[in-house]
Amino acid sequence: MKDYEMKKIRNLLFMGSSGAGKSSLAEQIFFQAQAINRLGKIDEGNTVMDFDAEEIARKNSLSLSLGFVNYNDHKINILDAPGSPDFVADAIVAIPAVENVVLVANATAGFEVGLELAIEQLENKKVGKAVIVNRMDNEHADFQKTLDSIYENSGLRATPLLLPIGKEGAFEGVIDVIAMKAIRPDGVSDIPAELQDAAEEAKMHLMEAVAETDEELLNSFLENMELSPEEMMGGLKKAIANGEVIPAFACSANTGVGVKAFLDAAISYLPSPAEASVLEILKGDEKAEFTATQNGELLGYVFKLYSDPNMGEYAYVRIYSGGLKSGTEFYLPEKDAKDKAGNMYYMLGKNRHDTSEIKAGDIGAMVKLKNARALNTIAALNSKMALVMPEIPVPTYWQMIRAANQSDEDKIGAALQRVIAEDPSIRYDLVAETHENVISGMGEQQMALVLKKLKNRYKVDAMMKEPRIPYKETITGSAESQYRHKKQSGGRGQYGEVFFRIKPTERGEGFQFVNSIVGGVIPTNFIPAIEKGLVETMEKGVIAGYQVVDISVEVYYGSNHDVDSSEMAFKIASSMALKEGFKNCRPVLLEPIHDLVIIVPSEYMGDVMGDISTRRGRIMGMEQRGKKQYLNAQMPVAEMYLYYPALKSLTQGRGRFTQSFSHYERVPDDITQRVVAEWQDSDE
Repeated sequence: MKDYEMKKIRNLLFMGSSGAGKSSLAEQIFFQAQAINRLGKIDEGNTVMDFDAEEIARKNSLSLSLGFVNYNDHKINILDAPGSPDFVADAIVAIPAVENVVLVANATAGFEVGLELAIEQLENKKVGKAVIVNRMDNEHADFQKTLDSIYENSGLRATPLLLPIGKEGAFEGVIDVIAMKAIRPDGVSDIPAELQDAAEEAKMHLMEAVAETDEELLNSFLENMELSPEEMMGGLKKAIANGEVIPAFACSANTGVGVKAFLDAAISYLPSPAEASVLEILKGDEKAEFTATQNGELLGYVFKLYSDPNMGEYAYVRIYSGGLKSGTEFYLPEKDAKDKAGNMYYMLGKNRHDTSEIKAGDIGAMVKLKNARALNTIAALNSKMALVMPEIPVPTYWQMIRAANQSDEDKIGAALQRVIAEDPSIRYDLVAETHENVISGMGEQQMALVLKKLKNRYKVDAMMKEPRIPYKETITGSAESQYRHKKQSGGRGQYGEVFFRIKPTERGEGFQFVNSIVGGVIPTNFIPAIEKGLVETMEKGVIAGYQVVDISVEVYYGSNHDVDSSEMAFKIASSMALKEGFKNCRPVLLEPIHDLVIIVPSEYMGDVMGDISTRRGRIMGMEQRGKKQYLNAQMPVAEMYLYYPALKSLTQGRGRFTQSFSHYERVPDDITQRVVAEWQDSDE
C-alpha cells in the first residue's frame, strides 16, 4: 500500500435516509476507481459496504462500514452510515472521524426522515458539508426541487458545483460550474447550448456565495463582478472547510453518471486532513486547541467496534496526528489504561489490506486490542490530551432481555456485551427494583438486530418483552402493630415479640428506624436483628413485590425469653409485624415520572399533544425553533416504554424525544389495584 501525506487524503462520511443510495454510491466509486472489478448490487447481496448477513437479508445498511480508493494520486476514505434512525449513533460517532460529511439525497423523494435526522446531527459540528443528489436517472428525479426541499425544511442551503445534464432516462452527464465544461462518461466537452444560461447563472450564484464568506473576496467581486480562478479556488476550499458554503452535486449510483466528476471535485475542493488540522481537545477539564501534523504528537480516535465471529473485534480508528505503528503501546485517557497496536488494516468492507502503520489523516482498523472501546482517545503514553467525545442520544426504547433456554443463561452475558459494544447507543442494566436485565436503545429495529446477532454469531437464543415498571411501595397513614413469634416443637424453641409504630416520612427521606426500647424488655443485642428483618421485608415489598420506601418504624415495646429468644426469632417477628401493620397504613404505589423533550414538526403538534394527555402525560411548556416545536412534558415510565413507536406513527417518523428521570409520584388507585391483584395472583 502506498503512503499518503495528509494533504493527499480525503475522508468522506455518507449520511442520509435509507434508500437514498449511499451504499450503491460507494459501490460505484469503488468500481470506477478500480478498487473492485465487478459492480455489486444491493438486490444481489454482493456490495462491498453491506456485507453483514443481516444487511444482505434485509437489503439495508444496519451498521457503519468503511472503504477506500486510490484515485488520481489521492486516497479517499469512505464511511457509509446506516440511514435508519435506530442506528443514528453510528453516524454520530463517525462525524469526528472525517473532515467532510456528504449528505446523500434521493432525487425522487426529496426531503426524507433520515436526511432530516442527518442534518440535525450536523448542527454546531465543525465539519465540511456537501449534498449529492443521487438517483438522477429515476422517474420523477428533480435536482433543483430536491435542493429547494432541503432548504425549505431544514434551512440548509446547498450551492451547485455540478449541474445535471438531463434527468430520468435522459440523465447523461454533469456540468462543472467552475470549469464551465460538460462531463459525460465518454469525456469532457462544451456545455450544451440550451444549458449555457443555467450554467452561467449557477456560476454567478457560486461566486456570490464564496465572496460573501470573506471581506477581501467580497470587495474584489463587487469591483470586478467576478472572482479570478485563484480567488475562486482558494475562497471555495476555505468556505467549504468552514461549513460556510455547502456544494451540491448530481449523480446516479445506478448508471455511474456524475460519480467520477464528484470524485474529482472532492479532490479539488473538499478539505483534506491538512486543511482541517486544528482540533478541540481536553487537557484535564480545560478545553484547548491542538494542531494535528504529519510528524506531530500521536492523537487518534477509536470510533467503532465491529465484532467478527472469526477474527474477533475490529476497532475502526482515525489517526489525526503523528502515526501509529504496529507493536506500539499507546494510552487511553478515558480508561486510564494502556493498549498495544497489533495487526493493522485498511478496510474495504470486510476485505482487509495489511499495513504496518496508520498515518496522520488516515483511517484504518486494528484487531486484538485489550482495553480500547468505541469513543476512546488514542494518545502517546505520557500524554495529557483527550478528545472531546460526541454525545450519544439517551435511550427511547426499552426491553427486558433474558436467555430463552436455561442452557444459554451462562453464555448470554458475554455474547451480549460483544454485540452491544458495536453500538454505543445501547445500554444494558440490571434494574434493582425489578431484578430484570433491561436493554435500551433507539428503537425496535435495533433491538431485533441484537437478537439476530446473538443467535447467528454466538448461537444464543434470547427473548425480549416489555420490562416491569420499577414501582415502589409506601404508606399514606400511620398504625401500630404487634407480633409475637413463638414456636415450640421439641428441643429449643423460638420466641420474639415486637411492638411497632409505623408512619410515613417525607417523600425521598427513605427509611427511618427508631429504637425506643427502655428497661431491657428486648435485649440490646437483638435490636440489629429487628432492623434487619425490616430492611429485608422492605426490599421484597409487602403489597405488590416492590421495594418499600419513605417509612418510619419505631420499636417501642416487646418481650423476650431467656432461653428461646434468638436473632432469627426477632427477625421473623419484625418482618411479620411490618407486613401486618403496613396494610393498615393506607399503602400506595409510587411510579417513576420522566421529563421528556418531544421534538416534532409544527404540523403534527395537535395530534402529539392530544396523545400525551391519553398517556397520563403533562405538558409543561413549549417553544418553536425553526420549523420544529419543542414540547416539554412529563410522563410515567409505564406509558413511556412504548411511546417511541407511537410517536413515529403519529409524525410519519419525524418526531423524536429525549428523556431523563424526574421523580416518583403516586399511582392512580385503579392502576394500583390492578398491579396488586396481578402480584397476588402470581404469588398464589
